[in-house]
Amino acid sequence: MASVTTLHEPSKPKAAPRKAPQPLTRSLVQPVGADPDSMPVSQAHTTLEEALDKGLKAAIAKSTAGLSPIALAAACSDWALHLASAPGKQLQLLEKAAKKSAKLASYAATCASHPDSPRTCIQPLPQDKRFRSDAWKAWPYNLIHQTFLLNQQWWHNATTGVAGMTKQHENVMEFVSRQILDFVSPSNFILTNPDVLQKTAQDGGWNLVRGWQNYLEDATRLATGEKPVGAEAFRVGENLATTPGKVVYRNRLIELIQYAPTTDTVRPEPILIVPAWIMKYYILDLSETNSMVRFLTAQGFTVFMVSWMNPDAGDRDLGMDDYVTHGVMDALDAVQTILPDEKVHAVGYCLGGTLLSIAAAAMARDQDDRLRTLTLLAAQTDFTEAGELQLFINESQLTYLEDMMWDQGYLDTSQMAGTFQLLRSNDLIWSYIIHDYLMGERTPMIDLMAWNSDATRMPYRMHSEYLRRLYLNNDLAEGRYQVGKAPVTVSDIRAPVFLVGTERDHVAPWHSVYKFNLLSDTDVTFVLTSGGHNAGIVSEPGHPRRHYRIASGTKDASYIDPDRWMAEIRPTEGSWWPALTDWLAEQSGAPTTPPPLGAPDHGYPPLCDAPGTYVLQE
Repeated sequence: MASVTTLHEPSKPKAAPRKAPQPLTRSLVQPVGADPDSMPVSQAHTTLEEALDKGLKAAIAKSTAGLSPIALAAACSDWALHLASAPGKQLQLLEKAAKKSAKLASYAATCASHPDSPRTCIQPLPQDKRFRSDAWKAWPYNLIHQTFLLNQQWWHNATTGVAGMTKQHENVMEFVSRQILDFVSPSNFILTNPDVLQKTAQDGGWNLVRGWQNYLEDATRLATGEKPVGAEAFRVGENLATTPGKVVYRNRLIELIQYAPTTDTVRPEPILIVPAWIMKYYILDLSETNSMVRFLTAQGFTVFMVSWMNPDAGDRDLGMDDYVTHGVMDALDAVQTILPDEKVHAVGYCLGGTLLSIAAAAMARDQDDRLRTLTLLAAQTDFTEAGELQLFINESQLTYLEDMMWDQGYLDTSQMAGTFQLLRSNDLIWSYIIHDYLMGERTPMIDLMAWNSDATRMPYRMHSEYLRRLYLNNDLAEGRYQVGKAPVTVSDIRAPVFLVGTERDHVAPWHSVYKFNLLSDTDVTFVLTSGGHNAGIVSEPGHPRRHYRIASGTKDASYIDPDRWMAEIRPTEGSWWPALTDWLAEQSGAPTTPPPLGAPDHGYPPLCDAPGTYVLQE
């Protein structure tokens, strides 16, 4: 795909309180005191020696899915050396091994004398669904899976609590041991999985034939770059992203969609949604029944959505500053020109929420008060507890990842997908292998899974800056993140905030999202909803088995830690979406006549129908 050129550059509103955007090829943001030559970006002059080092690391990183073998070796060495010098810990592990062996022997004797006994010696973790069927309670599979669980528990003890290890190395070793054990789990093999054996007997082995065919089909699609089986039934603009609207602005980085009103009157303040650019925007406009955009317009709001272009190697030098300036600020200028004199309800999701927080902090610093409210969905501003993604964030790991991106100009979709799958290997890898390959059944494709397979690339410079300055250095939370020539801080934001976390989020853990309360100096309404990073946000009214907790706090209220907050706030059944629209309505003026789509007289004519063109880029 060639680099996208500027197709439409409308005149900016005269009253815009910010300077004109700088060219996309220039970076405005550097850490305090940073040497520009040390920035991890593509540069005109790279010495032969540097190119040799980068090329070697890039080749290694491509073969290891972007993971640093040196970082793993350092963690293993840290663990092994400290464990070797801790005889007390070794004795403790020997004692635990002896006790677990005795417990297993007692359990085996009970199974031999009372095969139908419901007694177990260890229970799986609440999220572990591998051994829940009744077939695992029968001999010998009860003994097999209990042996595995006891070994899993022992290895957790062995890789944690070793005095002297760094916390990250401990987390890495616990993660690696868990991945190895998940690989050898008895549920993954035909002869040790009673459910698979039962299915094989029932089908006369044809389940394995179908599973082999499924594997070949998946391998072929992966090799040819095709989407997963069933994804072809979901097409953007046909049964995905179908909410009517118009693209009213386009620059090199974004298209801005304005959605058509569906009510006779609307709230005067528009909503501007900034989604993450790691995936396509339409997770918030999936099917008609679970589209947040469609829900918001039905509640009488004028909604705008940013749709990001899909970068390629020619966009390698796009940085975080470009995403702030030509993503958030250009979109905000367009919205304010189309609806002059109205403040904006800004909504950011995941990375888009982090970017929106940066932009809002810069606006507050510069006395720009165009934001009426700020809504952050599964978005982090403090990265000290950013979950298991932190396992992949250290100097060695980032060097390998940066050199791989330096070589190709971007982070590829498959390289990102592999990391996220490892974080939930039981749910995303092994359960799929068991269901589709061993049981011979196809996992039905749904709109959310089809969206998940429609990933985008990440520019080299932007992703390097994002990982280093936010994940590694935590610059935003600690007041070092610069926009323009001065730092910004979240505590400058005065707009009321609606903050949403999800209970099972592995990308932006809700404890990390909750830390916004420690940084902010404004009124915050916090919502904790059931589900994960995506399914918890796409939680439309009527969705079964959904609940949420909600509580509002003023800027002068005393801090409540997250675990106490969760214990004290009772859950409410159903979707949290109506709570959001109720809150937005309280922050809005009286309903008025819907605005037109675009503003042709001010340089923002409708360019094409939603969902636009950028969302279709491969």
